[in-house]
Amino acid sequence: MTVTQIQPAASGATAAGRGPTALRDCRSAPSHPLPTGRDRYTISEVAQHTGLSAHTLRWYERIGLMPHVDRTHTGQRRFSNRDLDWLSLVSKLRLTGMPVADMVRYAELVRAGECTFAEREQLLTAHREDVRQRIAELQSTLDVLDFKIDIYADARRASERF
Repeated sequence: MTVTQIQPAASGATAAGRGPTALRDCRSAPSHPLPTGRDRYTISEVAQHTGLSAHTLRWYERIGLMPHVDRTHTGQRRFSNRDLDWLSLVSKLRLTGMPVADMVRYAELVRAGECTFAEREQLLTAHREDVRQRIAELQSTLDVLDFKIDIYADARRASERF
């Protein structure tokens, strides 16, 4: 199983009310499509596909966020499609505001194998709750902005009538 695959649910099971198809693949709509028929990429190609800098990719590898990246006989990194899938997941976790330390911990758990499923679930569940709280805060802030915009729009329309 790759690190971005999700365990299939039992037949007819739902994933927290998300419908009968609990299978959801993080790779179903990549933001940077992979070249067809290839599975080895240079760091510059990966940077272009992911939008991450080569410096960031090296840093991710150095801190343990990236799994071992293969190298050529001359020492150049060669990323695989699996590495790109992992980077896609990492990018999504970053977008949610997950701290790098938590992402590194998650990567360690993934590398440790199936015995860490419960701990991975716990880590992601806690983070999901943080994300939901931030979404609620942002929605409340958006409501205030909408209210203020409506006040100014009404005042502008009223002044245009006279």
